[in-house]
Amino acid sequence: MMAHSLAIPRWTQVVKEHPDALAAIACGILLFCGWLSLYWGWLGLGLLLLFAAYVIGGYESAREGLTTLWKERELDVDLLMIVAALGAAGLGLWRREYYLIVDGAVLILIFAISGALEGYAMQRTERDIRSLMSLSADTARVLLHGQEQMIPVAKLQVGDRILVKPGELIPTDSIIVEGYTTLNEAAITGESLPVEKTIGDEVFAGTLNGYGALQLRVHQPPESSLIQRVIQLVKQAQTEAPPSQLFIERFERGYARVIVVCGILLAILPPLIWGWNWEITIYRALIFLVVASPCALMAAIMPTLLSGIANGARQGILFKSGAQLEMMGKVRAIAFDKTGTLTTGKLQVVAVIPADGVTQEEVLQVAAALEAYSEHPIGEAIVQAGNEPHRRRERREEKIENVLSHPGLGISGEIDNQEVRVGKATFVCEERPLCQRVLGKSSQRLEAEGKTVVWVARENQVLGIVAVADTVRSQAFQIVSYLKHLGVEQIVMLTGDNERTARHIAQDIGIDRVYAGLLPEDKVNVIRDLQKQYQTVAMVGDGINDAPALAQASVGIAMGAAGSDVALETADIVLMADRLDKLVAAIRLGRRSQSIIKQNIVFALGFIVLLLIANFVGNITLPLGVIGHEGSTVIVTLSGLRLLRN
Repeated sequence: MMAHSLAIPRWTQVVKEHPDALAAIACGILLFCGWLSLYWGWLGLGLLLLFAAYVIGGYESAREGLTTLWKERELDVDLLMIVAALGAAGLGLWRREYYLIVDGAVLILIFAISGALEGYAMQRTERDIRSLMSLSADTARVLLHGQEQMIPVAKLQVGDRILVKPGELIPTDSIIVEGYTTLNEAAITGESLPVEKTIGDEVFAGTLNGYGALQLRVHQPPESSLIQRVIQLVKQAQTEAPPSQLFIERFERGYARVIVVCGILLAILPPLIWGWNWEITIYRALIFLVVASPCALMAAIMPTLLSGIANGARQGILFKSGAQLEMMGKVRAIAFDKTGTLTTGKLQVVAVIPADGVTQEEVLQVAAALEAYSEHPIGEAIVQAGNEPHRRRERREEKIENVLSHPGLGISGEIDNQEVRVGKATFVCEERPLCQRVLGKSSQRLEAEGKTVVWVARENQVLGIVAVADTVRSQAFQIVSYLKHLGVEQIVMLTGDNERTARHIAQDIGIDRVYAGLLPEDKVNVIRDLQKQYQTVAMVGDGINDAPALAQASVGIAMGAAGSDVALETADIVLMADRLDKLVAAIRLGRRSQSIIKQNIVFALGFIVLLLIANFVGNITLPLGVIGHEGSTVIVTLSGLRLLRN
């Protein structure tokens, strides 16, 4: 008794999750039993079983077809299939050729099986979204008055302190206030290598904590977390039809009307004009309705694009709609922002040139000692370089006093009662007439390369110069080469930086054209000019000032890890990993999707023509027509699912 009671909810769940498959199975069993009954001469039972097969297998298609006809005044392929099946049944009853009723039931069965297979195929594209949703923790361990308390994540508020132990998921986007660890951010960025995190770093919901316990401060509502935005955007992308799909749907509506009219004419005119046999003519007209239906053509696009969206989400490439995946396959020109996109966006010491008799370590240590009192990004870069283990030298405690900041010039102070200046040449060499003769040529060379040169002097001696620059991403040159290999005709750089620096970087990585000194509206104008010449133009950026250009571009692409919220919301595609090679992967996905869609359309149209020819020469029966029609639909659907593979 208990086993029976437990089986009920289990079967209920199966029916709820797989209604199409169960309907197809039931239809098949009833069809076989009905055919067997007719074969044994049990006419009444056979017809009853076949009628049940018609109802169970064709109910959903009939309901959808009639709903579309009633509400939208449009014919669709579901209704065409039902009309063809009922026509075969009616013709069989009229002529007492009951095999025609079986033929109609076979049509219903194969159509039901096809629908179940297509439903299963579509479910595969949703698995990545479900896996993302499973990474969202349901509860969080909140610290209240020194005590731990588990509460639902949805009830977290900005400012709450939460504790995350090793091996646990980060429950919501937060800032680390205590602890050090490594996080697996594969769910967000697509990168499998752990990332080190410490106090002050931001961590994202759905990422997996490594070996260290963390105390976090919630800094935004849980519903606004990055992973929740990813889930919502991918769901939205899967529901929005791209232009090609909208065109096919409009074509299908008109095409279905033409097929119905042609089917009626084929059933009536030949007997009236040429005296053809009515039964054979009607039978051929029914086959025509089946084989001419555009099911395969309808399945040529969306399965492919949905598979591409799911594949991209798995790699950390977030397409906000199928239209953008489709557009990526057509990109002919790409515009890059410089800072934070082609470059790291962080200043680093790239060269240290000491004067005669001075070491690099001494130059850096003196400069870093003063710059430690500065909050300027250049000073932070020098301090960071001075603290690197291979550059640090043992020294006694220094006495630093009278430190003064000189805005726009540099910083001065006394180290062990010796005057020290760090900054621009005009500031450092102000009271040292021979200063610039020492390292003047080296300074000019570094500045010509777009680097910022910081001079370091102690008393009357120039110690050396330090070159600071926003370094180019290590992948940039290789990525630009890959993009050109993929057929991108023009690659340009848009930046608000000075032209000298921009051109030096562009030359290093192979950029075709440089537009420097641009304001946000200037970037928009450049994108418009590129669109006039190349039609489909992508823009890659990460900052607020890039948002207008991202919106103007045919495809706006934001660097997700480093990008501003405005850029992420404006862009059409988000590269969740802060890596440019994801751009190459996105374009490859777009190119592959276009190739597969074209293959599917050619195959679908070609197979329809082949079946029509076979019908007109009289070499095809209704079941064979159904198998060919539905088989081509399944093949096209499975072809689109190829994009699920990396």
